[in-house]
Amino acid sequence: MMYLTYIYPALVVMSVFLGGWQGYVFLTDASPLVLPAPGDVLNGLWVERSEIGRHAVATLIVAAVGFSLSVIFAFAVSLILHFSGWLRRGMMPLLVASQTVPIVALAPLMVLWFGFGLLPKVLLVILVTFFPMVISLMSGYASLPRPFRDQLVSMGASRWAVYRRATLPSARTHFFSGLRISATYAIVATIFAEYAGARQGLGIYILSAKNNFRADLVLSAVLVSACLTLALLAAILVIERATGRRYRRAAHA
Repeated sequence: MMYLTYIYPALVVMSVFLGGWQGYVFLTDASPLVLPAPGDVLNGLWVERSEIGRHAVATLIVAAVGFSLSVIFAFAVSLILHFSGWLRRGMMPLLVASQTVPIVALAPLMVLWFGFGLLPKVLLVILVTFFPMVISLMSGYASLPRPFRDQLVSMGASRWAVYRRATLPSARTHFFSGLRISATYAIVATIFAEYAGARQGLGIYILSAKNNFRADLVLSAVLVSACLTLALLAAILVIERATGRRYRRAAHA
């Protein structure tokens, strides 16, 4: 019941949006080549479910691999920056500058350098998603109250012990916030990489549907990509809640 209460506002807003969309198409008699009705989009999704599903699985695999490696890479970079003030001052401007490069420019370069296989797409997902996690972790590390750190140091704790017992747990909330932000980019980055060059994936399917003037199939693939992103966010929420009880016990201790 609580779950229904939580999603009820979203369902209402979505229903109003779809109703307005359907009404606009009906009243203006818009061409399906330009703006198909929601029913046409769902019908196209059902008719092409096998083909769209095959491409969606390919996109999900790339996004999952890239996102998983991005989490590992973000932890490694945050750890290095946390223990080295000199590197932190030197690398932070470079990390910020890396996010100013448009993804539409990076995608073809990755394909040009590394070919049409899995590697360029995974690298692009990592480049797009790791930055929010690094920033979130660094902010979380800085949120540790100084008296906690001073207390551990006065008890003879090493820098690593302080990090493991106090600094890292204090960054948990910040980390999951960055994780959710990055998750919204993972599928999008994968699709952009597929646009630039791939043999299968939702990006290739959308490009093919666009070239065939099938706006309904383009929107069907977009709907599937949105569902994949929501599924990834749901998985993160499940992990956060599953680990929350143990974290609260440790924080209380």
